[in-house]
Amino acid sequence: MNKFFSNRRLVIVIVCLIVSFGLMSVSVAIRNKRSTPPLIQQFGNDVVGLVNRVVAWPVNGVKGSVTAVSDLLNTYQENQRLKSQIQELAQTKVHDQALTQQNTKLKKELKLSHTLTDYTAVNATVIARTPSSWQDQVIIDKGSAAGIKKNMPVLSGSGLVGRVSEVNRTNSKIELLSNSSESANRFAVQITNKSGSTVNGIVTGFDSNKNRIEMGNITSKTKIEKGDKVMTSGLGGIMPAGLLVGTVTATGTDNYGLASKVTIKPAADISNLSYVTVAVRQSQTTN
Repeated sequence: MNKFFSNRRLVIVIVCLIVSFGLMSVSVAIRNKRSTPPLIQQFGNDVVGLVNRVVAWPVNGVKGSVTAVSDLLNTYQENQRLKSQIQELAQTKVHDQALTQQNTKLKKELKLSHTLTDYTAVNATVIARTPSSWQDQVIIDKGSAAGIKKNMPVLSGSGLVGRVSEVNRTNSKIELLSNSSESANRFAVQITNKSGSTVNGIVTGFDSNKNRIEMGNITSKTKIEKGDKVMTSGLGGIMPAGLLVGTVTATGTDNYGLASKVTIKPAADISNLSYVTVAVRQSQTTN
């Protein structure tokens, strides 16, 4: 009898499990077929969504306020920086105007119509450059008809590349700084150091292996440092002053240890010339 009741309880348990699994399957199937959840679940979802919106609204508001304040501060700082730059530009403009007026007055007092820095730019095109004399010279399409004369400086880009060595009516021959002959590159230059002092000298040659200009005949003991600017001095009466030659890369002494020797990195790319500018210096006259 006990065995019978035990087997009966086991059968009931199994039947209950089967019925439960069946109901669960039917419930899942019905839920999947419904496009909307039950009313109770909808109500719960609505409540949760409302709470989320209520909580999110002040958070988003605070976040937006912080962002707006940050943007306002950045705009204010940028505005102050721009105002400072405008003031600096205005001051520079006024300073330049004052210097121009002062220069004009000094010219009148000295009865000068031009200075060493006055020149007219004549643009020209390189029409010939032979492989055999690639480092020595080029030929341009402007000559005496355009006011070009011998020994006038020739520039390309931001720096000096050479000087006029021969002038014809419609073309000219340009002797480059890279010309290594002893008779080439003899013109006056000066170095301006960081303290504003100047050192005069002469371009004496060109090191083609290092692509460097050599400057000699320096008698001043003023300190010269790497990075100092080298420009034409205007001395000699032919070349205008203030034409950039290059920057100092090294200093030393000559073979006799008597004068300083300076190595200069050219400001212009001498190996690649298509267009050049001849600086025609205006005459210095007196009234």
